[in-house]
Amino acid sequence: MTTTTPPVTLDDIRDAAARLKGVAHRTPVLRSRTLDALVGAEVFLKCENFQRVGAFKFRGAYNAASRLTPDQLARGIATYSSGNHAQAVALAARELGTTAVIVMPHDAPASKRDATAGYGAEIVTYDRYTGDRVAIAEALAAERGLAVIPPYEHPHVIAGQGTAALELLEEVGELDALMTPVGGGGLIAGSATAAKGQYADLRMIGVEPEAGDDTKRSLEAGRRIEIPVPHTIADGQALHTPGELTFAVNRLLVDAIELVSDDEIREAMRFAFERLKIVVEPSGATPLAALLAGRMGSLPRRVGVIISGGNVDAERFARLCGGTD
Repeated sequence: MTTTTPPVTLDDIRDAAARLKGVAHRTPVLRSRTLDALVGAEVFLKCENFQRVGAFKFRGAYNAASRLTPDQLARGIATYSSGNHAQAVALAARELGTTAVIVMPHDAPASKRDATAGYGAEIVTYDRYTGDRVAIAEALAAERGLAVIPPYEHPHVIAGQGTAALELLEEVGELDALMTPVGGGGLIAGSATAAKGQYADLRMIGVEPEAGDDTKRSLEAGRRIEIPVPHTIADGQALHTPGELTFAVNRLLVDAIELVSDDEIREAMRFAFERLKIVVEPSGATPLAALLAGRMGSLPRRVGVIISGGNVDAERFARLCGGTD
């Protein structure tokens, strides 16, 4: 997809922020002198693990769902997700008085699956290594007349995700760099639009697990690259190709993609728990992992990091931090 007209603008993100006011949490920004000393920069952590449903995904899901017509809301919503977007759509549907059908991989973390069901959604499972979640969801939507809200391939979803970066910059001012995890690309696309729309020289950096480097490969090739579905502890980033719409944004606005190993992700989760006193899920820990592992080399003075989520149950968290998962 090539276009000279951006699918999402800074004004779209500001409009989403107004729509989310009083509905989504304005999440805290944490500082750590220990972290600053370790990495040689002032680091500002935007903690979306304190967002509703435990992840940034509620921002985009609600922004998109709240714009559906009364007739669409009466019929219901469908989506596909490994967990956080599933919960976000389920909660957004409940808040707006409608229903949701969620296509989830059968090996999605039990805590995410249970939370999605707890918000009242119907769950349809599939095998992520052999099934096509988009086709399954679209078939269900066509059969039942449901509106599909995809995890990242939607301008209102991207705009909603960008409100996290907008809030961070409102609170801390100009940054030299901003880091986010990269899965389908919605968070970094929205964040880059919000950040570079105000500070053109800001360096936008995404982080992927080593096994799931589809966005890095795609940006280097100048086109979307497909890889086998990756095996990584960062389940929220276990995707085989970037989104078409998100890639159209990210190829223009993202400056670099860094990679981290599963062991580096585990170490970042431990650091966040022991030194920052917060629980971060594997996907949410990837930017922190890149910082702690020195993946960027010498850092600029002020660095923002979006911690995207904290949805990991106690048993898996213990296994991950103990190196047994």
